[in-house]
Amino acid sequence: MMTEGATRICILGGGFGGLYTALRLSQLPWENSQLPEIILVDGRDRFLFSPLLYELITNELQTWEIAPPFEEILAGTGVRFVQARVTGVDTDAKRVQLEDSPELPYDKLVLGMGGKTPLDIVPGALEHAIPFRNLENAYRLEERLRTLEKSRLDRIRVAIVGGGYSGVELACKLADRLGERGRVRLIDRGDTILKTSPDFNRETALKALEEKQVWVDTETNVESVGTDNISLLYKGQTDTIPVELVLWTVGITVSEVIQALPLKQNQHGQLITSPTLQVVEHEDIFALGDLAECYDAAGQQVPATAQAAYQQSDYCAWNIWASLTGRPLLPFHYQHLGEIMALGTDNATITSLGMNLDGTLAYLARRLGYLSRMPTLNHQLTVGSNWITRPILELFSE
Repeated sequence: MMTEGATRICILGGGFGGLYTALRLSQLPWENSQLPEIILVDGRDRFLFSPLLYELITNELQTWEIAPPFEEILAGTGVRFVQARVTGVDTDAKRVQLEDSPELPYDKLVLGMGGKTPLDIVPGALEHAIPFRNLENAYRLEERLRTLEKSRLDRIRVAIVGGGYSGVELACKLADRLGERGRVRLIDRGDTILKTSPDFNRETALKALEEKQVWVDTETNVESVGTDNISLLYKGQTDTIPVELVLWTVGITVSEVIQALPLKQNQHGQLITSPTLQVVEHEDIFALGDLAECYDAAGQQVPATAQAAYQQSDYCAWNIWASLTGRPLLPFHYQHLGEIMALGTDNATITSLGMNLDGTLAYLARRLGYLSRMPTLNHQLTVGSNWITRPILELFSE
C-alpha cells in the first residue's frame, strides 16, 4: 500500500538492467514509512531473455518461455508497469515525457533502455539487412525464412555480418535449420572471429562452423547491401555475391532520447557514470547496461553485455535504497563469470571459472544456467517443467 507523498522511482527500460533493478528494489527491507513507488516503463509489453532469442529460429523454445509479459512477472511485487514509449526526460523538472501518456514525475531515475544496432553505416543495410536484437527482429527473420523455405530455390544463401557472439550463434542455428539447403556465410572485418573470446571457445566455434559448412570470411568489409546481393571488399578487391538474406549483428548505438539528454557522454553517446552507477553530476540518476560507460571499483571497464547488466541491477537497487535510507552506497564490482555460446541445436561451448566444456553437456549446462537467471521463481518453475515434459510428450505424439 502506497503512503501519500512516497518517493517515486522511475525505471526506463525493461531489459536485464531495468527489470532486475525493479524486482530487487521490491525485495529490499523498506520500512512502511519509506516504501517507495516503483514504476517500470517500457515500450514493449514483454521482457526478453535475449541470450535465448536464437532458440526461436530452430523452434527449440517458444516465445512465452523467453519473453514473459511484464504484467505477469511483476504481479504481486508492488512494481507498477507502464507500457509507453519514452520521448524525453526533463532532468531539471525531474519529469519523464511519454508518447500518448501523461508525464511521470520522479525522485530517482534509472536509465536502462539498452542500445540498438546501427544499420545506416553501410549503403543498403537499413533497407535490406535484418538486425537480431529483439522479438520483432526474430519474427521478421522467421517470416523471411518461411518464405524462402517454401520457394523453389535449390539453395538459400545467407550472409551474416559480424563474427562476434551473436553472429556465430546465428550462423550455427541457421545452418542447423536450413541443413543441406542452406549456404551460410559469416563475414568479419577482423583477422579472426570471436576476437575477444578465450582460445577454447574460439577454436570450438571454428570447428562447429566448419562441420556445418559455414563459410567464414575474415578481413572482409561490407561495401553495400542490395535487394538480392551483398558487396564485399577483400584485399582491395570488391566482389558482389548473390544472397537471399542478410543479417546484421555488428555495432551498437544508444537511443536518440539518451543522446539528447544534458548529461555527460562519451564519444559513443554513452552516459558517463561513477562506480556507484550514478550519472556524473546527477546523484538522482542511475544508468546501467549498454547506454552507460562504467568503470567499476577496480578500474576495469564494464562490458556492454547482459551478464554485466544483470550484475549491475543488484548494485543499482541497493544504492537507490541506500541513498533513501541514509546508508553508504556501494561501488560496483564486476565479476566476469565466463562466456557461453550455443553452437547449434545440440552443441555449445563454455569457458567459466577455469572450466572448459563443449558438446551436448555444455548445451545442457547453458540451458540450466540461463534458467536460473530468469526473472522470477514462478517463471523458472514453469519453463523448467516444460523443458522436462516437452520431450516426453513429443515422444508419445510420434
